[in-house]
Amino acid sequence: MVHIDKRPRIDSTEETLDKTIPPNVESPTGVINALPAMATTKPTTTTKDNITEVNNYINGSFVPPIKSSYLPVINPSTSKEVGSVALSSKDDVSAAVSAASAAFPAWSNLTMKSRVAILLKFHYLIREHATELAKLIVIENGKNMTEALADVAKGNETVEYACSLPQIAQGKTLQVSREVTCMDRRDALGVVASIVPFNFPLMVPMWTVPIALACGNTVVLKPSEKVPLTMMRVAELFKEAGLPDGVFNMVQGTKEVVEALIDHPTVRAVTFVGSSPVANIVATRCRNLNKRVTALGGAKNHLIALPDCEVEGASSDIVVSFAGCAGQRCMAASVLLVMGDGEQQKALQEKIIDKASKIEPGSEAGKMGPVIDAGSYEKIMKYIEKSVENGAELLLDGRSWSKNEFAKNGGCWIGPTIIKHSSKEDAAMKEEIFGPVLSIYQVKSWSEAIEIENGNPFGNAASVYTTNGGHAEWFVSRFRASMLGINIGIPVPREPFSFGGLYGTQSKYGDMDITGDGAIEFFTNRIKVTSKWPMPNVDEFISGEGLSPATGHGPTDHANFAGTM
Repeated sequence: MVHIDKRPRIDSTEETLDKTIPPNVESPTGVINALPAMATTKPTTTTKDNITEVNNYINGSFVPPIKSSYLPVINPSTSKEVGSVALSSKDDVSAAVSAASAAFPAWSNLTMKSRVAILLKFHYLIREHATELAKLIVIENGKNMTEALADVAKGNETVEYACSLPQIAQGKTLQVSREVTCMDRRDALGVVASIVPFNFPLMVPMWTVPIALACGNTVVLKPSEKVPLTMMRVAELFKEAGLPDGVFNMVQGTKEVVEALIDHPTVRAVTFVGSSPVANIVATRCRNLNKRVTALGGAKNHLIALPDCEVEGASSDIVVSFAGCAGQRCMAASVLLVMGDGEQQKALQEKIIDKASKIEPGSEAGKMGPVIDAGSYEKIMKYIEKSVENGAELLLDGRSWSKNEFAKNGGCWIGPTIIKHSSKEDAAMKEEIFGPVLSIYQVKSWSEAIEIENGNPFGNAASVYTTNGGHAEWFVSRFRASMLGINIGIPVPREPFSFGGLYGTQSKYGDMDITGDGAIEFFTNRIKVTSKWPMPNVDEFISGEGLSPATGHGPTDHANFAGTM
């Protein structure tokens, strides 16, 4: 359903932007805003009958889309509309990019310490408003409150890392030969775009935005149209923190916005997190334009349980890994390969089933929320049904949640589901489901386990459960994935370590990682400067002290051809 807004249309991008850039003024504690502002636009975010209208955020103000069209935002727990989000066009993207481009010279000319001073205030505001932000995540995404607070905390952890960049992002200087010095520095790219998914409304945007800003770039963010409420509030916190207008912008919408951001000649780099097919399309489109891109796709993460694993701890961790956040995360467990069929293995399986069966639906701590929408629900149901048709054993059937008392109020509810497969060729064993479904398959050897894990086309994560260090080392040296775990089912690297799938797989397309030092490299150009200065004409040098090797004193630098032909 499209809501048509009756407000006056913004007629052109050119008329909405003030092209004059006053001189930038830098203060000891931050920045005095000296960047262009929207000529006549005022904040237009409204709430009516508990329906929040989410507009674009351009040059420090919320502005309606030029075509005045909106999409409903649905609470996945109730199937009720909680908001309407702008359905933007290419012209809206042009307005946002123009604002970001106009803001770039003044922002990038600040020292990194001055930029980070604003991010420090922003970090404080995120922490102070953590509960408020988490409640928005629960409403629009369906996570339980504990998961939503973790979403906020993990996002703010990346903000904290960005605040440390003045200490870790400095360049290098080296005297490479007599009289010749090389140095490098990191220069901002310009306007960068970040396209993010629904599953972590705050954390994933914070993977890119704070680091990009600290490095001196200006940003245009495209949130998921399914979860725009959280980042709307975050935009307000950026404003409160003192971020100059135009430095951070948001354009709401769908495919047209994504394509316009990629194709815009002023956008220097694009980051994307989402499904593998779309990540491939985004990366290919950027590559055809010779544009820097990192596009992270989906996953099929394997856990391997050895007979010597610690059953109690492993079972709890496996359940959290596949059922946490309703299985809607690219690091979630999807396949459990159990080595052998002894008593220890049977005990592990029974513990996993028992703990997963006790999970209840809801938004309170320890409960599990719904999947994001009806499309995801139907997709997950089809994988379960197809597995059963192919002869798999359903150890725990989460389909019953759709008929319980809780689901009568609406929502896309499906409980933890555990499938024991007799064939490793089942679709649920090989394809990304993105829901609370765990496939269990018994293997006879370590080599068979590695063959299955290595044979999947993804490359995000893999983990092994064991109490033997030598066993663990054997597996982590052979896994075909970039983020590996030992006795941990969600092996997400935390800052300063970077996040990203393995090159050459469907989990990653493009350049570098999306957080940590990978993000610093992605969001900057490394500029190298080589310099040579004339010898000083002072008594010490004329008398012979401090003479260079070229004059015959000291060892000769045979690689120094400076000034010779």
